[in-house]
Amino acid sequence: MDIAQGLWLGLQEALQPMMLLYCFIGVFIGTLIGVLPGIGAMATISLLLPVTYHIPPTAAIIMLAGVYYGAQYGGSTASILLNLPGTPSSAVACLDGYPMSKQGRAGVALFMTTIASFVGSMIGIAILAGFAPSIAELGLKFGPAEYFAMMLLGLIAASTLATGSPLKGLAMVVLGLLLGTVGTDVNSGQARFDFGVPELMDGINIVALAMGLFGIAEVVGSVNQPREGQINERITLRSMLPTRQDWKDSWRPMLRGSGIGSFFGALPGTGASIASFMAYATEKKLARDPSRFGRGAIEGVTAPEAANNAAAQTAFVPTLSLGIPGDAVMALMLGALIIHGIQPGPLLMTNQPDLFWGLIVSFGIGNLMLMVLNLPLVGMWVAILRIPYSVLYPAILVFIALGTYSVNNNVFDIYMVAAIGVLGYALAVLRFEAAPLMLGFVLGPLMEENLRRALLLSRGDPSIFIDRPISLGFMAASAALLAWSLWGLLRASLRARERSRDAL
Repeated sequence: MDIAQGLWLGLQEALQPMMLLYCFIGVFIGTLIGVLPGIGAMATISLLLPVTYHIPPTAAIIMLAGVYYGAQYGGSTASILLNLPGTPSSAVACLDGYPMSKQGRAGVALFMTTIASFVGSMIGIAILAGFAPSIAELGLKFGPAEYFAMMLLGLIAASTLATGSPLKGLAMVVLGLLLGTVGTDVNSGQARFDFGVPELMDGINIVALAMGLFGIAEVVGSVNQPREGQINERITLRSMLPTRQDWKDSWRPMLRGSGIGSFFGALPGTGASIASFMAYATEKKLARDPSRFGRGAIEGVTAPEAANNAAAQTAFVPTLSLGIPGDAVMALMLGALIIHGIQPGPLLMTNQPDLFWGLIVSFGIGNLMLMVLNLPLVGMWVAILRIPYSVLYPAILVFIALGTYSVNNNVFDIYMVAAIGVLGYALAVLRFEAAPLMLGFVLGPLMEENLRRALLLSRGDPSIFIDRPISLGFMAASAALLAWSLWGLLRASLRARERSRDAL
């Protein structure tokens, strides 16, 4: 069956009234839980899984998938308006989205994230439809050495996320790596850095870390500051529309972010969080004026949003075509497929083409629904900023506590998010930025695990990282990026010396 025949079969399946209804239910719930900080798609899909026992298999998977990619749309809303990430992958939207809301451009930021999310999703769907077998085959070529080399490149790029000193950015990456080592070692089963606290044996909750660094730190830092006048202005359709310059600055980052997200989403074990941070780091490296980032650069919002939505779509590539879940949410989706008697793998497209192509077409329909659903709500979301801070800040803290608690139903996580909030505020006062720390925390455990696996396979021989072509390419890119960064620092110091001499 070629792509045209598959899409026609998928249209016949996805346009049935029942499928459309469950698709709408999924994307609506996904948007809602994305806006509410901390709850996340995994908890929601877990709660909905028993409900799917009474629903036809294709409708059930369409609804659960809608919750997953719908949460990517809604996750950036709280990030932009309140500096409070709705999902871990939307934490990077805080960096430039929240400064835009402080400048009175919250409507523009939300409008552009909706467009970027739609563009990224549709590109991801096109790649899923056209290249699923090829991408799955490429993914099988990635072993521990390739994953380690790729994540090393990500960590080196992470040090460029900070807008200030590169040394501070590197220090935050290292701190993120250290925090990522807390918990039980997957190889030896030995508890590390738990200080005798049983709750830390599972490691630090990523939701608690994101909420504390971005949410509580912002509340503590802003509680005594006067409110900006722009927030009280009346929101009109004209104020929400982007300028021609916004479109000009955004369309290339959207495409690049979609490509980055599609690549990382298709690789098992990476996911939307890594994709969004990598897209942000790429845009900052390519920008003519990197100092704009962190102060309301529109491309710092659109590129990561396109990336995490593209990754959410292509994450289904290894799940459907190989039966390998890319992350915890995809593991739940895999479980839902198996519960309904569907065996994911290379034969899924052949044995159940109506399910495979119906899912792909439903993704496109669901994203159209999300764009239609989200654009009219921009004004309503921006109206949140007119709520008095005396009411808004306590509500934010309540949402942080509820969202953090809902992940593991553990009160300890609330204490953890409070402690991380204090740390985040102290780091902000000292002008250490949270974004490199977050990426170091996300990549660190995966990087360590793949490093140890690669060395076990090679019997301790480190040449495995340069003997394999893909890992060699990533290592060479890492070396080039380091050389580029060092050359930039050297050139800046030489210019500073020349200016001082001219001044004399």
